[in-house]
This record gives sequence, C-alpha cells and structure tokens, in this order.
Amino acid sequence: MQDDRGDLGPLLKSWRARLSPADVGISAGGTRRAVGLRREELAALAGLSVDYVVRLEQGRARNPSDQVAASLARALQLDTGERDHLYRLAGLLPPRDSEVSRHIPPSVQRLVARLGEIPVAVFSASWDLLTWSPLWTAVLGDPTARPLRQRNLVELAFAGENLGGPDGPRVRHAGGPDRFHRSLVADLRRVQGRYPGDARLRSLIDGLLASSTGFAEMWKSGAVGEHQSERKTIEHPLVGSFEIDCDVFSVARADLRIVAYTAAAGSPEAAKLDFLRVAGVVAQVETGSAPSSPLAATT
Repeated sequence: MQDDRGDLGPLLKSWRARLSPADVGISAGGTRRAVGLRREELAALAGLSVDYVVRLEQGRARNPSDQVAASLARALQLDTGERDHLYRLAGLLPPRDSEVSRHIPPSVQRLVARLGEIPVAVFSASWDLLTWSPLWTAVLGDPTARPLRQRNLVELAFAGENLGGPDGPRVRHAGGPDRFHRSLVADLRRVQGRYPGDARLRSLIDGLLASSTGFAEMWKSGAVGEHQSERKTIEHPLVGSFEIDCDVFSVARADLRIVAYTAAAGSPEAAKLDFLRVAGVVAQVETGSAPSSPLAATT
C-alpha cells in the first residue's frame, strides 16, 4: 500500500500560501517577499514551534498528533473536506459527525478576525473555548493562562473560576450564579442528547458529577434547555466595575457558539472598553511583543 503522507508538506505550504495576513487579523506591515502567511505566523496561530512547522513542511515530521492536526486545520482556515484530508495524510481518523465539533469554519474565523472592536470568542457545543479576539483578553483575562483542556466554561463555572485565569477579572451574572449554573447544566444535557457517543463529552460530565455536588444535584433534575444570553458585570482591575451585554449566537451548520460582549455607543461602558483596547495596544508596545492575532493559539 502506497504511503501518501509525503504529500502533507507540500499541501501545508500551499494552504499557507493562499492565506493573507488580513485573513487572520495580522497587520502585514513592511515589505513581504512572498504571498501568504510566513511560517512564523502559522506557527504562532497554531500554537506550535517554528521548527516543527518547518519539519512538517519538509517532510521530516510526518505524524502530527490529533491536537496538532486540529490546530493546523483551524490556523489554515481549512474547510471540512480539507481538514479531513489533512487528518488522513497525518495517519489519523477524521472527526466523526457523532462527536462534538471543535473545528472552526473559515467564515467564522473571518468573522472573529474582523470583529476587533468587541470582545468575542468561539466555543464548541460543549462549551470548550476555541478562539477569541484580543479585546476578549483585555476585558476578561488571557485564556492561555490555562492549558487547553482546562478551558471549558461549565467546568470552570462549577469550580468557581474564570476562563481568564485565577488572576483574571471577576464576572458576575445578572440572574445570579445559581441561574447561570442551571442554564449551563440544562444546555449540556441537550448537547449530550445530540452527541451520545462523544467520549470527551462523557468524560466532562462524569468528572463534573464526581467533583461537584452542585452540578450533580442540578443534573438529577433532568432539565433540558439552551443557555441564554444575559447581562454581565465585569470587575476589572484597570477600569473598575461595569455592566455589559452578553449575546450568544449559534452557528448551526458547525454547531458552535459565538459569544460577544457589547456596550451602547457613547456610554460609560463603551468608554471603558475603548480604554482597555488602547491599554492592550500600549502594553504590547512597551513589552515589544507582536500584536495578538484575533485567532488566538489553542494548543
């Protein structure tokens, strides 16, 4: 049987070449000798080392893990067919329709990249945080302070922690924590009914049942529902406390959730968001770090 995994390197290069910096929210800046993304940019987007990307493209690394394949597919903005082909070339089984999808379609990635004026993030159906905008980090804290598998909203909510890390801003919910928790539990039961064979989802629920009496009691109620949007109060160390609207939008075909925080134009809340946006840019200049990509690394 012919091993066609040698095609992986050339394909990665061609997929990288067709993406412009603007497609992923990166400022082109200066003269670029080649079209498409640089290897350094792809590596940053996928959360990989530049050396590993080079070895993949040169065919010296030919067996990326499932996690790496998923990160490359998102960073390269592959559609579902291309993602599945990437998995097969890597010697992996493509994700099945019976599993919760963690793939972000190119159209959703473009949407997040162009919504730089608001805090916005994308979650899987089971509430795993997948990607977010720079302003999301400025307002709610940096999710990369947590390992990939510790970025589940439901798990952190019942642990009394935030997605932005232990030192991140505090978030209070308009209806109170009990209502927020019950809404998440009912939503998770609905997702379980849609993906009964998803092992990762089953592990999440089993872990919550074992570790949280509050979750276990709410789970026993049998409630099924969909988590709704609600107003939040952010307690931020730089700008103090302010209220902000939170909306959850569903991406039906991909079964993803887009969460966006907004404030009315000209309001004190909008002024605080503007301050945090500028503060984030100043911090990057002072530290000499590159501007964050709207599609933050997920590995």
